[in-house]
Amino acid sequence: MDEMEEEDFESLDDHNHNSRAVCSPAQVCVDSDSDSSSSDACESDALLLSSASRFLMNGMSAEEYRTVYWPKLESAVDQLLTQSPLEHISISYEQIYSHVYKCVCQQHSELLYNDLMWKIRCHLERVSSMLQASPAECFIENFNVALTQYIAALHCIVPVFIYMNKFYIETKLNRDLRDDLMKLFSDHVAEKHVHTLLPLLQNAHSMPFQVKPSTMASVVKGLYSLRPDWVPLAPALFSRFIPQIHPPALESQLPFYAAQDKKLQLELSQNGFCRGDQSRKRASEES
Repeated sequence: MDEMEEEDFESLDDHNHNSRAVCSPAQVCVDSDSDSSSSDACESDALLLSSASRFLMNGMSAEEYRTVYWPKLESAVDQLLTQSPLEHISISYEQIYSHVYKCVCQQHSELLYNDLMWKIRCHLERVSSMLQASPAECFIENFNVALTQYIAALHCIVPVFIYMNKFYIETKLNRDLRDDLMKLFSDHVAEKHVHTLLPLLQNAHSMPFQVKPSTMASVVKGLYSLRPDWVPLAPALFSRFIPQIHPPALESQLPFYAAQDKKLQLELSQNGFCRGDQSRKRASEES
């Protein structure tokens, strides 16, 4: 009985030893004839580990960021901000994204964010100065061009800086990059000129086709998207282009609405608009 047990234990040890030999990673990687796919997987894992190690060891100093990476990003951002919406420029978005990714991974997110905001702030201050020198008859059109061009630039800037947005702005600042950049336009361009722009818009709206309807709609909707609290400055103007901007009608104000309607009809009749023969039935009402 003892001899049988010893034989069983020896057999079990041999089996475990063989199993360990079969599952050994070294043997799997070396024996390419038995399993070439496993060997390829081992080589791929080794390359990935090597690449990750080199990336982590290849640190980026603040000086390297200033002299190598930020100048390239600044140049690309400048091109995106100044290009025409219909103009095509040759920029490697993959390279921009790669530089942003490395700056964030090397703990330069705050530097990158501050530099980007500074760059765009300087650009918007130049835009504001150009609008300041714009003649009144061209002001609405020029403001629309500036706003349209800026929004088109954001469609490119925000995606390539998405890694900074995700891992710095949203995580540490609890904000969003696009919201921050739109606020820059509001603070440095729109707010400085809104009191000039709104009277021009109101005057243009009272004189049909002085300004293209599409331009009027673009500017008014743009102002509303930047600062909805500007509506009280020109409620009638905004209500022409923004639906449901006024509070809902109240039953208690029905007499007031009726008086306004009667006043409008009186003004129309005094200006030569005839209501026609009200005694006649409409064609659809005839039996």
